[in-house]
Amino acid sequence: MDVVIRNANLADGQQGVDIAIEHGRIAAVGPRLPLQAAREIDAGGDLVSPPFVDAHFHLDATLSYGLPRVNASGTLLEGIALWGELKPQLTQQALIDRALQYCDWAVARGLLAIRSHVDVCDDRLLAVEALLEVKRRVAPYLDLQLVAFPQDGVLRAPHALINLKRAIAMGVEVVGGIPHFERTMAEGAESVRILCEFAADQGLMVDMHCDESDDPMSRHIETLACHSNRLGLHGRVTGSHLTSMHSMDNYYVSKLLPLMREAGVNAIANPLINITLQGRHDSYPKRRGMTRVPELLAAGIPVAFGHDCVMDPWYSLGSGDMLEVAHMGLHVAQMTGQQAMRDCFRAVTTTPAAILGLRGYGIAPGCHADLVLLDAADPVEAIRLRAGRRLVMRRGKIVAESPRAQARLHLPQRPEHVDFRLGR
Repeated sequence: MDVVIRNANLADGQQGVDIAIEHGRIAAVGPRLPLQAAREIDAGGDLVSPPFVDAHFHLDATLSYGLPRVNASGTLLEGIALWGELKPQLTQQALIDRALQYCDWAVARGLLAIRSHVDVCDDRLLAVEALLEVKRRVAPYLDLQLVAFPQDGVLRAPHALINLKRAIAMGVEVVGGIPHFERTMAEGAESVRILCEFAADQGLMVDMHCDESDDPMSRHIETLACHSNRLGLHGRVTGSHLTSMHSMDNYYVSKLLPLMREAGVNAIANPLINITLQGRHDSYPKRRGMTRVPELLAAGIPVAFGHDCVMDPWYSLGSGDMLEVAHMGLHVAQMTGQQAMRDCFRAVTTTPAAILGLRGYGIAPGCHADLVLLDAADPVEAIRLRAGRRLVMRRGKIVAESPRAQARLHLPQRPEHVDFRLGR
């Protein structure tokens, strides 16, 4: 064997597990494996997880904060306007450099798969070309999946539909959309039909920014589910944001959720951004802004969390840490039960991996040896502490490593079995 990780805890509750790795894949998982390896790593009862997955991000805009100016109001619409101002100034090399820098941040934090939307409304398709090059460069250590995203509306912006099809022909894998930003509700619904039919014809997945609004009458997710069902796209369609659902009346939602489940539509919430951008027109009480995560999960609809933005026209913060995303999602959705907190950990690991269709993902024999050793004993503790990444492994090779925290609290009569490292 190349590597054996000893005495690890797994996210499903297993403890004292060994993980054997050979030729970039997991060869065996079990207690006290009678194997020798070139290198042995003692997890010491800490959590080994498959890598973090970000199901919704904008890599073309990341790290552009302050260019050409700062979003003074902090609102979604000013962010969109600001991105429009920035686009003519973009250069391919600057796009590549910023995206590569962010990918370095991501890998160090155990984030080894990202679905990134890329704007196709610029006729030059500079961002598309840049991110396809980034995808090629980061392939050895990060899976990058691209969505052709008509930021200004596929019907509202000239040439957007043509550009979207050009981007797909260039190698972008997923069809995107933004129906709530079209000029009318009717045009929004028509954009969903056009894009879903194109995806069905091309055999592609769909991931639309859908109803990113406080307007309870923004109901394009219903149309998206309808076309998913009609075209047989079950499991291949995702609605991202879905923030209008937090303002819908309960009766309508009781109809909507079974429709989404029947159509096999996935949901992606973006806690950091949704809680920041929504409810801006409210005085008090203010709406939380995030979609109905517990209710979606209870209806059997897969829900993932995305980071969405890091230091860009919409959000001046962020670091690529999906545990921060899960931490915010847990609080906003009031998911503080034990099972609910573990659901939030799955929302940044296994659930987005399934939505992206990642192959060989997981901690099981035959899976890729892609994993993260966290400085925490279990998923809940990992979220609570935003735990350090003791090591990050890609295809059996360590790509990032940091020491285990050693700080201790010296309290009188402290029980010897309690570990107070970083508050544990």
